Amino acid sequence: MRSLLYIVSALAVMGLAYWAYSENYKTQASLDRSQALQSEIGRMQEELAVLRAEWAYLNRPDRLRDLARMNYGKLELNVLEPGQFGRVDQVAYAEDEIPEVTGAIDVIGEIGQ
Repeated sequence: MRSLLYIVSALAVMGLAYWAYSENYKTQASLDRSQALQSEIGRMQEELAVLRAEWAYLNRPDRLRDLARMNYGKLELNVLEPGQFGRVDQVAYAEDEIPEVTGAIDVIGEIGQ
């Protein structure tokens, strides 16, 4: 009976050792993936900072004003001035004309589909 207990105990220890070994490798693989993702995030943040700097450089008002003047013949772009803007209440909207209902209206279809 003792030998059976020893064999079962030894098999249990070997099974637990195999489980711990495999968990260790899974943990190491997860840490490697996490580190790779962190470095990729860092690279993308640097790239985003460069792109934002380039966008700010290309959108300088004096540069855009000069481009609009140089290409006026092709594009007919004018420089925006503060006086060109208006208020919303100054916009004349077309009034929607609602037709007058003079008779009964037949409705065909289902309600509450």
